[in-house]
Amino acid sequence: MKHLLPALLLAAASLAPAQTAEQKQNVLKLAEKNQIEVLLDQPYAGTDNAKQQVDLFLPKQRQGNRPLPVIALIHGGGWRNGDRIGYAGQAIPIAATGHYAVVTVGYRLTGEASWPAQVHDVKAAIRWIRAHAEKHRLDPDKLAVWGSSAGGHLSSLLGTSGGVAELEGDLGPHTSYSSRVQCVVNLCGPQDFTEALMFDKDGQPVIEDDAVMGLLGGTSVQKPAEAKAASPVTHVSAEDPPFITFHGTGDQRVAFKHAELIHAALQKASVLSKLVPITGGEHGSVSHPEVRVRGLQFVDQILRGEAVEIDLTPIHAAEPSR
Repeated sequence: MKHLLPALLLAAASLAPAQTAEQKQNVLKLAEKNQIEVLLDQPYAGTDNAKQQVDLFLPKQRQGNRPLPVIALIHGGGWRNGDRIGYAGQAIPIAATGHYAVVTVGYRLTGEASWPAQVHDVKAAIRWIRAHAEKHRLDPDKLAVWGSSAGGHLSSLLGTSGGVAELEGDLGPHTSYSSRVQCVVNLCGPQDFTEALMFDKDGQPVIEDDAVMGLLGGTSVQKPAEAKAASPVTHVSAEDPPFITFHGTGDQRVAFKHAELIHAALQKASVLSKLVPITGGEHGSVSHPEVRVRGLQFVDQILRGEAVEIDLTPIHAAEPSR
């Protein structure tokens, strides 16, 4: 199933309705072939907004009789593009192991709503999972989030803001449930918006970053409160769940410094944190197959108690992104 792995980054562009319908049919066919039950378009916010929905992937052949831990996949696309359907290619092989249920999470993009809509959405999605845990035989106390780029940011924010009341929002019918998560797999996610994500050819920080401005409603200089609140590093505390971060050292879209910042902040708070650099890797280097292998090993260790040795040596980028 390695040919499915590049789907990690397929969510980089918005999909027209006809494309989405075709992709859904392809997903259903692939899921059936792999003995996966799929529940598409499950609303979590009490609306009919297609972005405020999740897709649930359940193995028909489960390993063991216990409720399944859950991995929630959160797509990237600079908070302004992308769709959860782009993560189906990774959801299916994970669910096919029989060890996990997988949920792909949609959220409102910045063309529709700016900060804090995105974090309110993903928190409502986590609460939906817990509210439906008994129905689908899921373990509500074993929930990992996994995302790339903007999805890595939102996954990291879910990890660090579990006790931050002002970021919870009041979306959906399941507000009595917790939005905390037990494990974070962060792939090249922005971590501190008071720091630049990109630098120009002269090494100067790019302040007028269109993606960041779309999220915050202005630059980090114009919106300092929003920049601080939207930064996962702001909310780090000793109660945060374990993290593993993968990031290309040559990433020119989200500087490697962001991986170092979250790793250092978590370690200072005595939170288990692992950092795996991708040597020379650019922004797309997190699609390297070894990232999925080690990321799943980390989730196996945290959620399933597997005694696995996780290789933390740097991954060498297969080739420069183009």
